Amino acid sequence: MNYIFISPNFPKTYPHFVSELRNAGVNVLGIGDQPFASLSDELKSSLTEYCFVSDLNRVDWMINTISYLQSKYGPIDFIESNNEYWLRNDATYREWFNIQNGMRPADLAIRQKKSTMKKFFKRAGVKTARYIMVSSLKKSLTFVKEVGYPVFAKPDAGVGASDTFKINNEQELREFHKNTFSEPYIMEEFLEGYITSFDGIADAKSRVVMCFNETFPTPIAEVVAKNKDVYYYAKSRMDEDFYKMGCKVVKAFKLQQRCFHIEFFVLTKDKEGLGKKGDVVALEANLRSPGGNTSDLLNLTSNISYYKAYADVIVGNKVCPVFDSNRIAVSVNRKKEINYLHSNHEIEQLFGEHIVEHDTYPEAFRAAMGDEYYFGVFTNDKDVKTFVKFVHERK
Repeated sequence: MNYIFISPNFPKTYPHFVSELRNAGVNVLGIGDQPFASLSDELKSSLTEYCFVSDLNRVDWMINTISYLQSKYGPIDFIESNNEYWLRNDATYREWFNIQNGMRPADLAIRQKKSTMKKFFKRAGVKTARYIMVSSLKKSLTFVKEVGYPVFAKPDAGVGASDTFKINNEQELREFHKNTFSEPYIMEEFLEGYITSFDGIADAKSRVVMCFNETFPTPIAEVVAKNKDVYYYAKSRMDEDFYKMGCKVVKAFKLQQRCFHIEFFVLTKDKEGLGKKGDVVALEANLRSPGGNTSDLLNLTSNISYYKAYADVIVGNKVCPVFDSNRIAVSVNRKKEINYLHSNHEIEQLFGEHIVEHDTYPEAFRAAMGDEYYFGVFTNDKDVKTFVKFVHERK
């Protein structure tokens, strides 16, 4: 089996996917924009061949490189980056080389746009926020009469908190419509709540073989706009109803041999016309592993490797995860411009036995995630809250 892994070096957790694929007997071929000499030892030893392409956005260069690898190693079975930024290009290459595994551009488009993915959530029986496609001020004013202020506008096919707008009144709505956007925007009713996600891996029949529940108490949009601190945590055990709902969503989207990160809002107050406090409303489906270094965080809640489970799904092996129901893995992030009360040395002295990793984020993640992070593992919510409070306490 030939598997082309695009950008296997970024983020830093992705070499683990490559090494486990190699251990499962897969011939892994890498294409990336980092010179081979600077790759990690894990990646160097796991790739059969690596091709350096200085600009992965150059589709013509990528097609030439894939053609070379195909001519040398034979038919390609998979092309994946498992990275939101490259998903559209991945689909383009699959169509160009007639690769049967994975989504083609048309399949991806209806599952990646926030407007069209709503029908898949509806198919799974999950509510979504009411919305319109942004076209005119008149249409937006009519929409606001139905759902009320605030409303939230964002790129229909975008990801993350960049280029998003929380609109609180008519003046801000009129100002928003003075913008000229290069891509379609969606406008949704604003929901008071927090984000929780259903993360995991689906097999070739869209069955969930491994899953996790992440919780994000502070929306990333507020982190960026209001300079708030970030923390989030993951568990391998979850409410049974939430698990069943997540499995229905994966089946509705027909996700096959893929990692997924599916986000929901838990309402913290009633929303007229939509739901009551505590209701779960679908936000969006991300058809890849959760961003940044989060795959390592998920790994800390399970007794088997998340990366090995993915490799087993690719080669068709049965996945039998064994979970530790008491384990909670938390990421607590800090920003260099904030004057925190406690030093790194104090944090490590007090919580050292629980801290698994302390590192900095690459520049690409810092606007949303902060500059440095701690991964900690605990067995109860109270200790998680104590850890978060201590790390984030300000002078």
